[in-house]
Amino acid sequence: MRVGILGGGQLGRMLALAGYPLGLHVRFFDPAEQTCVDELGPRVRAEYDDLDALASFAQGLDVITYEFEHVPLEAARVLAATGVPLYPPIEALEVAQDRLVEKRFLNANGVPTAPFEAVDSLEGLRAAVSRLGMPAVLKTRRFGYDGKGQWVLRSPADIEAAWAELGGVPLILEGFVAFQRELSVLAVRAVDGAVAYYPLVANHHADGILRYSIAPAPAVSTALQADAEALASHVLTALRYVGVLAIELFEVDGRLVANEIAPRVHNSGHWTIEGADTSQFENHLRAVAGLPLGSAAARGCSVMVNFIGALLPIDAVAAVPGAHVHLYDKAPRPGRKIGHVTLCAANADALASRMPQFMRTLSTVEGVSVEEFAP
Repeated sequence: MRVGILGGGQLGRMLALAGYPLGLHVRFFDPAEQTCVDELGPRVRAEYDDLDALASFAQGLDVITYEFEHVPLEAARVLAATGVPLYPPIEALEVAQDRLVEKRFLNANGVPTAPFEAVDSLEGLRAAVSRLGMPAVLKTRRFGYDGKGQWVLRSPADIEAAWAELGGVPLILEGFVAFQRELSVLAVRAVDGAVAYYPLVANHHADGILRYSIAPAPAVSTALQADAEALASHVLTALRYVGVLAIELFEVDGRLVANEIAPRVHNSGHWTIEGADTSQFENHLRAVAGLPLGSAAARGCSVMVNFIGALLPIDAVAAVPGAHVHLYDKAPRPGRKIGHVTLCAANADALASRMPQFMRTLSTVEGVSVEEFAP
């Protein structure tokens, strides 16, 4: 089976690596001069508005998927019109590409979010602040990721400064959520409607970028896991979804509030490569290829840490028992995800015993506070 992947970043790379043992052949589409998938399979290098290149890319493929949610909708429609199945469906892209559309969709399907209002002018921003109060978060409706395109309003003096930086494009103001922790749930739905859910993951961000995840999240009740799965089920069903879906969540006094969805494999699921029966990448490919889903159960406990901006000494990291290093073949630069490491153990006690050595290797990792690192 031949699988087309839109995008040539690290998620596409890890999808390809998961696909080869299944006998899948991959082809990429990405306009960049150089990508981190170039050694893993053929790539069509063209812009997403190049209709001939899109047609060439689709020729001979059995299914098409994508590794990022900002695929231009027109390109997705052109590819779908070729008759090659495109998963997740275009409707998922339409929802995920606009934060206002996304919030309205989630609320309409029984998924709670922070209160929000559309903002199109400075006067509109002032009015929205008066209704939602402060603190509040002003965001661009489109193209924001890893904390980009956001401004936290904490005082009236922030209003004009935020507008000066972000104004000129459609915006959304979201009420501030006083959460206890950030979680995410990953689910995968097959073509035949079968669904598997991964355990909730605890995520820690700095400057809007995910720094590390703990899986399964500590102190998660059966009821909280069930709540997360129910929220994911609402989204999967409403979109007639196929593939892996991630929902970023806030835990607020035992309740779950959705922050955003990602219609793709997700950074907070990287631990599944070694820490689950079936990785998110393999299960995504199983889903879009029409294969039976694999078990999403965790194998013990894991901590995943991103390498952001620079690499650690690989020999020191690899010397930690249970550590698994993944490099993305990307040049280091500030704020860029260039790899990750996952530490696995049979249970929480075994993981804790490995943490001191692991933490010593992490002492210089940007944005990771090792004092808070406790499974």
